[in-house]
Amino acid sequence: MRYWDGGGWVWMAFMPLVWIVLIGLVVWAVFYLVHRSSGTGTGTGTGARHGYRWESPQEILDRRFASGEIDADAYAEAKKRLAEHQPGPK
Repeated sequence: MRYWDGGGWVWMAFMPLVWIVLIGLVVWAVFYLVHRSSGTGTGTGTGARHGYRWESPQEILDRRFASGEIDADAYAEAKKRLAEHQPGPK
């Protein structure tokens, strides 16, 4: 009686899964590195990355107002809300 046949059928069933996982990891790594190097990640701190430094929420608001993304009313409302949530004495 033969108990070991080399496991050929097991490898034939298992290898496509290995390749799918391997290709998935490579694709994930490429997206992660591109996303991280482009500065579009949210990071772990407060604010957002702009260029090579982190912007505070106030700087983001100022930049959006200066570029015309938001109008004066939206800027004033957002600035008021930011002031309410800032740490420290009020």
